[in-house]
Amino acid sequence: MLRLDFNENTVGPSPKVVAAIRAIPANHYAIYPEYNELRDAFSRSLQLAREQLGLFNGVDAALHAICHAYGNPGDVLLTTSPTFGYYKPCGEMQGMQIKAIPYQLPDFQFPLDEIRSALIQLRPRLLLLCNPNNPTGTRLAATHILELTAAAPQTLVVVDELYEAFTGDSLLPILLNQAGSSNPFSSYPNLIILRSLSKTAGIAGLRLGVALAEAAVIERLNRVTGPYDINSFASTAAIAALGDQAYVDSYVEEVLLAKKWLIQQLSKAKVKHHGAGGNYLLIWPKQAAEFVDQKLRAEGILCRNMAGKALIDGSLRVSIGTREQMHLFWHAFAAIEGLQGTST
Repeated sequence: MLRLDFNENTVGPSPKVVAAIRAIPANHYAIYPEYNELRDAFSRSLQLAREQLGLFNGVDAALHAICHAYGNPGDVLLTTSPTFGYYKPCGEMQGMQIKAIPYQLPDFQFPLDEIRSALIQLRPRLLLLCNPNNPTGTRLAATHILELTAAAPQTLVVVDELYEAFTGDSLLPILLNQAGSSNPFSSYPNLIILRSLSKTAGIAGLRLGVALAEAAVIERLNRVTGPYDINSFASTAAIAALGDQAYVDSYVEEVLLAKKWLIQQLSKAKVKHHGAGGNYLLIWPKQAAEFVDQKLRAEGILCRNMAGKALIDGSLRVSIGTREQMHLFWHAFAAIEGLQGTST
């Protein structure tokens, strides 16, 4: 199956990652992992102190730890809608109230004024922002995020940057530029940035995520995290992946070219679509999304049916892979939809 349903890397990791995993001595399977080398690798890559890095068994585990460490029953978790579906259950596990403000139609613009007002009126414990947002692709300027963070010191602002590699919409370069060699979180002690190697480096199955924040925030998250949550294979793979940035850059470039090509085909065929950021698009077929989804599945292509989702009901979320893979998708989609005179 061509997996275009989870926004994963569609070709797999760097050969250097595979070689590093295969080189793990068998006797290392029997011992608990150590993380000094992994922390050093992330520290060099992100230009942060080790104390500003939290390591987790995937960003899902980081989200759970954040809600566990900071959320209490009755506290408000503020976010947007639609967005990544795991924010809500993480907050609900702690008895938090979920307040989700819709993106603005027709172009899924970020509801900046509404979020500003909610920060003042609701005084939420957490604000969770996905940037660029999954699934709408909405991009929010870093200046706006930092403005919201500074204006709400009582709120922990969590910025999910899992797709930043495909747009460059990261807060980190700005923070590093402002702070120089000093603490980049000094002016924003209530900010957490989440990153992953799943979407770019191709190690989603090994589960590894990082949280970037003031050392005191990371220390608090560590209190609700197990001492050996990341396995040796994930640690070894991440170190190798961070050491092969050229592979990641090449894959991202290919995805962006494939996305540009697919958008051209959709535009020519007058197919409604949306997706400013990320390695995915929303596509509205003229037939029922469920029907098209099943037809694509029969052709060996998996997409994500957005039926019942606020604002995007009737659409399919399609992950972007290589140009060759997107040619396969478009050929199948165009045939199912009966699109005439389109390039395949």
